[in-house]
Amino acid sequence: MIIALVFATRAAPVVAMVLKDRAIDIGEDTMTQRRVAIMLDLEWPFKRHAEVFAGVQQYAHEREWYSVIDEYADAALPTQLGQPIPYHGVIARATGRLASRAARLGVPVVNVWFSSPATKVLPGVFPDFRSMGAMRAEHLLTRGFRRFAALIAEEEQGQLVELQGFTSRLEESGCACQVAEVPPELSSSLKAWRKTQKTISNWMKAWQVPIGVYTGFEAHGRIVVQLCDEAGWRVPEDVAIIAGWNEQTFCEHSRPTLTSIEVGYARMGYEAARLLDRLMNQAEESGGPFPAEHLVLPAQSLIVRESTDFYAVENELMRSALEFIAAHCHKKIGPGDVAKAVNTETRTLQRRFQEYLNRPISVEIRRVRIERAKRELAHTDRSVASISRSVGFGPPMRMYEVFRRELGVSPSEFRRQRQQEAAS
Repeated sequence: MIIALVFATRAAPVVAMVLKDRAIDIGEDTMTQRRVAIMLDLEWPFKRHAEVFAGVQQYAHEREWYSVIDEYADAALPTQLGQPIPYHGVIARATGRLASRAARLGVPVVNVWFSSPATKVLPGVFPDFRSMGAMRAEHLLTRGFRRFAALIAEEEQGQLVELQGFTSRLEESGCACQVAEVPPELSSSLKAWRKTQKTISNWMKAWQVPIGVYTGFEAHGRIVVQLCDEAGWRVPEDVAIIAGWNEQTFCEHSRPTLTSIEVGYARMGYEAARLLDRLMNQAEESGGPFPAEHLVLPAQSLIVRESTDFYAVENELMRSALEFIAAHCHKKIGPGDVAKAVNTETRTLQRRFQEYLNRPISVEIRRVRIERAKRELAHTDRSVASISRSVGFGPPMRMYEVFRRELGVSPSEFRRQRQQEAAS
């Protein structure tokens, strides 16, 4: 098996020269190893590029494909029939030129870019953006928020569909949403940067806190965090933020950490390669055209972090109690400690918890500890014993008992499941 990665330069003639000695005619019976072009804008260090590539490569390895990184596969395909065709198929963030040339030559293409100008005419594999939007809304609703705002990037079709899912779920609960759009690239120019800053600032001026916020990109979420700090708003107590598609650099490496959605892009790449395999079989047996079927994959999981780790309630006593729990759950505290901290009777506070959250104080303390333990298990290599102590469970056996009862798995099993999900 040979898997080669041929890095293309910006000049299409160089790509043609690299491929010249290996150029093939798809109709040749002598060619047994499939050549597949990968056109994914891999200079961008985002999961939606790199992990799709990883998933494609996993399938290519299993099928013994000869895979070629060619960021100008649309230029490498010949303009006329009768010329050598360098690829049996292409997986791409597809351009219009790629779609038209491939259709003329009978070369199957699988598109993995929902905002592509060729989305409607090419087979494709995409995240289920609408259900992801509904998932974001559901998460913020269950946190008790009743006012909402959303920020998406202009011309980003996936975010537009997510917004539709987000607002539809809110409308079902009788809630409205303040929406703003900003340029997709923050720093493409000084003008774009200033426009983005001004749009976000004006959007936030209309807020009434507490409020639940969805931003399409993690970088936008970080700007919102900064402006909240300047306005004197606390995250998540005043503003809870769920942002982007779990780019860990943005989500995890500053405070507060950002809640996000893990799409599962590696699985998307694998399924795109599987679809292309089927289309290449069709091309060999009966040729094109290839129907523009779309495979829509559900999100892998919602990753809860500090930016939404809070319950929003209008009652000041309850807000103070929840803030105390969030700040001190790693310590040995109980209902009496919470009541004392907010200067009320334990029985009175218990009634408030039943009224607003429909559960007792002790259950809320346990819930917060579980959420923090889950984050630590999923995203760190710390031992179970160390995590158990740091989040407030004390001895690891106590955390084991709680996880088995509440989640149906042990802490180690939970960590293993998350690792398997991340690798799939």
